[in-house]
Amino acid sequence: MSDPDPDRPAPALLLVEDDRELSGMLVELLTDEGYRVDRARDGQQGLHLGLTRRYDVIVLDRGLPAIDGVELLRRLRGRGVATAALLLTARGAVADRVEGLDAGAEDYLVKPFDLEELLARLRALRRRHPEHAHRVAIGSRWLDLDARQVCDPDGRVVTLSERECALLRTLATRSRQVFNRDDLRSLVFDAAESPGVVDTYVHYLRRKLGRDVIRTIHGRGYQIGSA
Repeated sequence: MSDPDPDRPAPALLLVEDDRELSGMLVELLTDEGYRVDRARDGQQGLHLGLTRRYDVIVLDRGLPAIDGVELLRRLRGRGVATAALLLTARGAVADRVEGLDAGAEDYLVKPFDLEELLARLRALRRRHPEHAHRVAIGSRWLDLDARQVCDPDGRVVTLSERECALLRTLATRSRQVFNRDDLRSLVFDAAESPGVVDTYVHYLRRKLGRDVIRTIHGRGYQIGSA
């Protein structure tokens, strides 16, 4: 069992599993591991939750009532939901795994599976896909993507505009990358805008959050800071 940091927000996980005994066990395990779990018992409910709420990771069974897991993933991906997903299945043939991965799953686990392996795979998914997280770490602070707020451990909250949030999220989710102005203009802003729009919003963020929140890498561009 993990010992979560009380200052870190619980990662949100959607579990779509129709086996009541297995889903009950997984909810208990995942909750003990520090996840905030929403449970759906068929593909239709899973689709509704996946489209209306933000999750850090999705775990779903392949053989679901109403809409099977592969079709559910296709519909989520078709509606722009890019949250990392792990598919559980009793079917371990290569063709079945390929179909699940092609539908949009990032990982695939065949039943029966080891619970510790499931937890390790979920940790790996969250490390590989921080851009889909509900909240993003910025040093000791957190960017809440739903509320567009930066939260300090002491409870101080700073609200951002939509563009400020998008810029900060882009930098924070790729913390080792240095972005030049053209990169940020194409990723965050309208490519037709002046390159100066990037500098303007960097200034806005520094004014609200402190100069150290974004580092200037001279001759190269910008990188998230550690503040």
